[in-house]
Amino acid sequence: MNIAEIGRETRLNVPAEVLQDLQVRLAATRLPQQQAGPDWATGTPISFVNRLVQRWRSGFDWRAWEERINRFNNRLVEVDGVTIHVLVEPGSGPNPLPLVLTNGWPGSFLEFLDIIDVLAHPERHGGDLADAFTVILPSLPGYGLSPAPSGPIAPARVAELWAKLLRETFGQAHFGAYGADWGSLVTAEWARNHPEGLAGFVLTTPGGMPYLAEGEPPLCEAELAWLEAAKAVTAREAAYQALQGTKPQSLAYGHTDSPAALAAWIGEKFHGWSQPDENGDPPLSLDELIANIMLYWVNGSIAPMWLYTFLGDLAKPQPGPRRSAVPAGFFLSPGDLVPPAPREWMARTYNVQRYTLAASGGHFPGYDNAGQLVSELREFFRPLR
Repeated sequence: MNIAEIGRETRLNVPAEVLQDLQVRLAATRLPQQQAGPDWATGTPISFVNRLVQRWRSGFDWRAWEERINRFNNRLVEVDGVTIHVLVEPGSGPNPLPLVLTNGWPGSFLEFLDIIDVLAHPERHGGDLADAFTVILPSLPGYGLSPAPSGPIAPARVAELWAKLLRETFGQAHFGAYGADWGSLVTAEWARNHPEGLAGFVLTTPGGMPYLAEGEPPLCEAELAWLEAAKAVTAREAAYQALQGTKPQSLAYGHTDSPAALAAWIGEKFHGWSQPDENGDPPLSLDELIANIMLYWVNGSIAPMWLYTFLGDLAKPQPGPRRSAVPAGFFLSPGDLVPPAPREWMARTYNVQRYTLAASGGHFPGYDNAGQLVSELREFFRPLR
């Protein structure tokens, strides 16, 4: 079965009137007064937003990005009544392993755009044909080019959709997965509750909380130290979670009406969740950042915030197995939003087969550490093919 022919073919072609309206709004941008320092300590600096808006108005070529995206197979697939946009690139060779890559907020499938061909066709890039993947990029409901669902959908429900997409819609019996941010939580739920056919998975975050039952070993020193560090970060950086998880509708008006407001909100996360210079730009080009923001602008900004209403569930015992037996790998970066969790913490919930601490990079390794991400995926899945 050629999974690249399943569903309805779609091509990205934003109507000209939408782009014209965007230009009008960018030209009318009203910047705030500088109330604090010029760095990122209190949020996105005015100087950065001004540069980004000017680039967005003159110099940024959205049609060129559409062309890059449309070079791949783009499908709209119905799964349990939910429409999902899926980008598919069939891999080289006789038996490429299907690999699902799932991002989260405020990223998009564009993070992986430059490594799709490398993963699918390693022989074109000096690699081994035996490492080929069929790359599958489904966008979470309401993210990327996936239409917004009728109401909030929890990560466990998305995991069920992904399991049905692979096994029932695409007819695959053996496949792997990679998850970052919300993609980590979705992939973890997938492995815990729908493990059939899932050969293994790689996460960039813990993907949920372990439930410490009576009789289990107490937290070790490394785990206790990590929890304290994570709490310190949460106290400083998690205000966005509280807002998006309780009052997303109020926030959505500014994000839907003002491209500068949307860019400042998303740009601050790309800076703060990476390992950039304190006063420098996020670790990607302005054009890459604008293209990512464009997907949120075109698709609307309320649905991607819905997932945050489920954050409180992560600390509660969930139905189903408490531990996943599926082989798990972790690729953790020093500049991420939360410091890398120790292996002992992961082992409470997962069958940890590989645990890698990157030397650099942050929350978006497809942008700032793409080479090592590709190597990790190849190494991890090589014995699981």
